[in-house]
Amino acid sequence: MSANAFSLQSLIRSESAADPAFIFDGTPVSRAEFAARIDATAAWLAAQGIGKGDVVAVWLVNRIEWLALLFAAARCGATVAAVNTRYRSAEVAHLLRLSGARLMVVEAAFRTIDFAAILADLAPDEVPTLQKLAVVGADAIPAHWPCVRFDAFDRRYPPSPPAQDDIDLPVLLYTTSGTTKGPKLVAHSQRTLASHAVSVARALRLDPQRHSLLALLPFCGTFGMTSLLGFVAAGAAIHVLDAFEAAPALKILGEHKVTHSFGSDEMFRRILALTDTPRPFPHLELCGFAAFQPGWRELAAEAERRGLPLFGLYGSSEVQALFSIARAGDAFSDRIEGGGWPMSPDASVRVRDTETGELAADGISGEIEISAPSRFLGYFNNPDATRDAITADGFFRTGDLGRLRGDGSFVYETRAGDAMRLGGFLVAPGEIEDELKSYAGVADAQVVAVDLKGQARCVAFVIPTTPPPMLERLIAHLRERLAGYKVPARIYLVDAFPVTDSANGVKIQRARLRAMAMERIASE
Repeated sequence: MSANAFSLQSLIRSESAADPAFIFDGTPVSRAEFAARIDATAAWLAAQGIGKGDVVAVWLVNRIEWLALLFAAARCGATVAAVNTRYRSAEVAHLLRLSGARLMVVEAAFRTIDFAAILADLAPDEVPTLQKLAVVGADAIPAHWPCVRFDAFDRRYPPSPPAQDDIDLPVLLYTTSGTTKGPKLVAHSQRTLASHAVSVARALRLDPQRHSLLALLPFCGTFGMTSLLGFVAAGAAIHVLDAFEAAPALKILGEHKVTHSFGSDEMFRRILALTDTPRPFPHLELCGFAAFQPGWRELAAEAERRGLPLFGLYGSSEVQALFSIARAGDAFSDRIEGGGWPMSPDASVRVRDTETGELAADGISGEIEISAPSRFLGYFNNPDATRDAITADGFFRTGDLGRLRGDGSFVYETRAGDAMRLGGFLVAPGEIEDELKSYAGVADAQVVAVDLKGQARCVAFVIPTTPPPMLERLIAHLRERLAGYKVPARIYLVDAFPVTDSANGVKIQRARLRAMAMERIASE
């Protein structure tokens, strides 16, 4: 175990920790077994030629291999680029190009996801740094690149060199919303991840013998990874779903007397819908949730009546999820709001008036700015974006609007700008618009989010060329290139976009486009 208190290895405590550490689909993994798998994976990475400064893309569902790769990469001085399992070819290509990954560890297949088919749509010249694929669950898959089997747990490789935990190197890259050409990569170090994990464990007062976590969320995102690392730091047991399904979640919550879980409002809605028991979860103490769908306040009230205690929280890839959370003593209406108190006593939150540029008084809405030990290193290979995101005195400009309460807590109100929350993920319209504009027959495109039958969906407005695109083929193209939640629910052909002349040039009226989308949907 590393002696460095800010390494990932330091989180694997032995004293007073619960065993097993993890339960994957009913299979327990003890802390000793996990440590051995990290050793084996570090040796495997070294055998693949991965060392300090190299990037490994991980495109896996929630499995022990994912975690072993992260902890082993930290030991080797390498970086893990987390790939969303819902990504498709264009998104995977963008991430691989931006990260410069040499190796990608990938599933052979999972449910309806055909990883091989997605990779077959990826041309080698799109991702020139990628040298090799390592496949979990199969010897190889059809691909343009050499394939090896991820056999770190089955075969003994020569031990890797002694650990040299450089805790301030990038170790994990999350994706976040981009403004034009797709997501940026948010770089975190062992120090930022481990110190925040310890803050989460302390703030939630986690007891390894009394508390446990049901991990509903994907490890590839900060929400899933942060909650998991917090419970690893606490030494508490963690039950893991490879991917969210309400029925298994309901069963684990009841049978294993789980005390904590974190997820979206829709996840908890689906779990509650499967049981008629008035109070089905007597052991649940805290469910941290992010509200993405309409009607979340009504859900929170129903959950409260049925003994599922929802707590509002706040976070982002840049400052990590679970940055802050409401407290049990808060009034219910305050407890379910996003925001709350920072997990770390060393974190600072302030609000800046977007009109005057001055710091705002308590109760006045403005842009949330954050300084904290959990703050990211920067946007990977993007110094300009990093410089724009950080103030001169080191605060991260979140791009979110909120207000201070005056008691040390704050309220998150909404996302500034035009970013859309689709399928539980923050998505830049420009990412979808670029895909639309790359298709023959599309001269220009704009995308907006609307509420469609209680779900946040996107609608596209397209200015066609001559001849115009066949909409059915255009939709099929987008489904091949983008995650399903990014594919527009409707595509409307228009002659021009509504615009406004301003001192800074012509601006597209996105609010008017949203209204037009709702009008057309209503008429249908």
